Amino acid sequence: MGDPVPQPGDGAWHVPLRRTPQQARSKARLARVLQAAERVLVREGVQALTTTRIAAEAQVSVGSLYQYLPDRDAIIDALAAGYFARLEGAMDDLVRAAAAEQWDDPVGVLIDAYAVIYRTEHGFRALWFGSILTEQTRAADREHKRRMADGIRRILLALGAVQDDEALARACHAAVLAADALAQEAFRSDPEGDPGLLDEARLMLRGYLAGVTARYEGP
Repeated sequence: MGDPVPQPGDGAWHVPLRRTPQQARSKARLARVLQAAERVLVREGVQALTTTRIAAEAQVSVGSLYQYLPDRDAIIDALAAGYFARLEGAMDDLVRAAAAEQWDDPVGVLIDAYAVIYRTEHGFRALWFGSILTEQTRAADREHKRRMADGIRRILLALGAVQDDEALARACHAAVLAADALAQEAFRSDPEGDPGLLDEARLMLRGYLAGVTARYEGP
């Protein structure tokens, strides 16, 4: 299972709730509910994500769960928000590392780092491959990908490989969309990630990055 579910109040925690918990005990109860939901998701699949099943797993009353998460869609949205927060937090860490370490192979570093996350975030894989995402989660995912693209932009700027302009932002967004599609396919049938497909992703994205950085080289 992945890291603990982000607590309400964390900077990256944007979960659509019926009601936002204020007291520490209420926040802890909500975190326990989301952790229970993730356990059910991983063990039993998305169809088991009912308020009754999750309340039983979390050992809370259905009424207390309804205060924050009134139905399965709300549970899915909340779980997805937690996964997005963790992925974006990892990207922030990579941005800081890029500035300090000056990577020779940024594509290899990024793919390896996110392959580890895909391998360990069993709930994330179960949710994405369960084909039951809500419209709100799909919209949040589009915004999440734009934030991830901005992380790639910041990494390339930290490495001194590019200039900051609109074309760079567009290229980073395209790279994230391509990488996401390849990663999902690599992990859909193999929880460790299809190594051949991951190698092809590295090759493809290195070539794309070389083309992007070439735009900023002098004559």
